[in-house]
Amino acid sequence: MPITNTDAVLWYNVGEFGKAGYAVPNWSNDVGSLNPQILDWTYLVGRNLFHIMHHEDADLRIPPSINTAKRIHKLYIRAANILAGRAVPPGENNMEVIHARPAGEAFRVFPVPFFLVRNQFMRRWAELILMSLAEAMQHTENRKSLEISTAFAGQVGQYIKRVYINMAIELFGKTRAEATADGFALTDADFSAYNPGDFFTQTEMVDTVPRLDRVFTEDRLEVLAEGIAITELPELKPWPTNLTQYYSGTRTDATMSGGTTGTTGNGSSAAAPIIPPAPGP
Repeated sequence: MPITNTDAVLWYNVGEFGKAGYAVPNWSNDVGSLNPQILDWTYLVGRNLFHIMHHEDADLRIPPSINTAKRIHKLYIRAANILAGRAVPPGENNMEVIHARPAGEAFRVFPVPFFLVRNQFMRRWAELILMSLAEAMQHTENRKSLEISTAFAGQVGQYIKRVYINMAIELFGKTRAEATADGFALTDADFSAYNPGDFFTQTEMVDTVPRLDRVFTEDRLEVLAEGIAITELPELKPWPTNLTQYYSGTRTDATMSGGTTGTTGNGSSAAAPIIPPAPGP
């Protein structure tokens, strides 16, 4: 079980991947599922996010290339189709088992670059998708043997829809009314005309060369690309600069400590806590 009192994205602090700021969704204490639909969803979305976040665009502060935009588009369409095709409305009977009950499986996660990603578009998109995965892993319908509901589809699907809406508005210049309309999808013409330089500032279109020693080969990523069962992971924590950890080390009740001592709730002095440093490069 993760060491955290929140459901923040977890730091995959394993070897060189920990130093590179890799992350996994927070499953809390829900390590597996009886529901094959949810297992399929988390595997599909997690694996796609893994490949999206290992693209070179994640290392650059400039707007993502058309390659990444198309991959986000395809993930959104694919994820929406799966949820629409498998979710059962409240008024429709669920298929039920009589004898052949599934044994259940542990969730598999695909660690992705996250905490040190320089591309702020992709980092925020990744955060929303990791939240979608966490919602799916912790959802009560993991007890169901066969079906998912439209309520489940709406809950986990809203994050990926938000990613798509943000991309359409901020990178393709769509209005909010256009991007949020029912059935909206970017077209081939939109992709052909993609040119964020038309409305981005000059600062946003320029970047320095990132550090090049965290570019892992396909062979080095092979174990991560296969997915790791949650039950095989070490004990994980949030990123060291998580606000919960910061405030627990710098505040007592509602009073910010200052100088070398802080004032406790009863007026006495206490030594100022040491804030743990962020991980080194």
